[in-house]
Amino acid sequence: MEHSRTIQRNTGLATFFVSGICVISGGVVVSLLQEKYGFAYGMTGTLLSMMSIGNLIAGFLAGILPGKIGMKRTMVILTSGYALGYGVMTLSGRLWALLAAFFIVGIAKGSTLNCCTILVGDNSKDRTKGMNIMHGCYAFGALLCPFVIAGALKGGDWLVMAVLALCGLSVWAAFLAVPVKEAGKKGIEGTDWGFLRSRKFWLLTGLLFCQNAAETSVTGWLVTYFKGSGLLSGALSAYTVTVMWSATLIARMLIAFVIPLKNAYKAMMAMGIFCIVFYIGLMMADNQMTAIVLLFAFAFAMAGMNPTAVASAGKMTSVASMGIMLPAASSGAILMPWIIGVVAERFGIWAGMASNIIPCGGMFLFSAAVWHLSEKEQA
Repeated sequence: MEHSRTIQRNTGLATFFVSGICVISGGVVVSLLQEKYGFAYGMTGTLLSMMSIGNLIAGFLAGILPGKIGMKRTMVILTSGYALGYGVMTLSGRLWALLAAFFIVGIAKGSTLNCCTILVGDNSKDRTKGMNIMHGCYAFGALLCPFVIAGALKGGDWLVMAVLALCGLSVWAAFLAVPVKEAGKKGIEGTDWGFLRSRKFWLLTGLLFCQNAAETSVTGWLVTYFKGSGLLSGALSAYTVTVMWSATLIARMLIAFVIPLKNAYKAMMAMGIFCIVFYIGLMMADNQMTAIVLLFAFAFAMAGMNPTAVASAGKMTSVASMGIMLPAASSGAILMPWIIGVVAERFGIWAGMASNIIPCGGMFLFSAAVWHLSEKEQA
């Protein structure tokens, strides 16, 4: 029994590491496709949006399908998207095919997150530690992404997509091989939906919504902001993602192995406060070194928020609850970058980026609300 639990946990960690490579590479791939086929910025954005839409839908499918066809079949079907999507990009440049490819890559992204959360969360003695290690694996994969891309580019842009398709195939093969205990094919009526009545569940979902919004806005818009403001040169601004993921990896490993969180709710409140302070500082930075240091600090402060919030769901964690929580939260990653674009178009890029302080504040408010609720429940 213990051996099976170890295999499931390790499979979740390994596949989430590879998922980090596949997901973060999407931003590089879309720029390669734009250059190769001459896509306008609007079409490039549409391709990325298709990935986000696929990610959103995947969460709901990953929550509902296990009750219909079983957990194992759900894993194998939904996580095939990395291999299929990047495979299509390798073989075809037709617009409809590329739109479909980015959509199914998004399906794989969302379903892999859901499946790994279940595999690691349910088979870790310390859920908070397990979630932080899992997300640390993702950050490590994200860090390796530039090196994977750079190596593959020597053989041409088609080889980049082919290598990513092979990475995706390894994720699919791992889920195909992993032993999974089925709850029984009782149909969707056999699923426990009691978590929907929990205030704690919805507060944590709101917290994750704000975290997704703030993080995606920074990773998606910061290079554009730095270039537009002239704060960092074009060459140096390209390294901002590396700075963010380095900070994220370090913070998550520290939480997992060095600084265990005695009170997850107070820890999330502290993270929220530091995110607000460092983001305001980042917006006020007037030189390169200050901007880089504050970006590192902001990413470091936010790094533990997502895994700690998911771990705080405790016994409510299931394929059904994650199928509601994770996609609902990921909608923040779709909404906030769009809001920044709208604000920036009317008032300038600085105003657009400054509006991201709203989800940063939201993280603190939701953290405080969850802490207050937990104190009432213990009283």
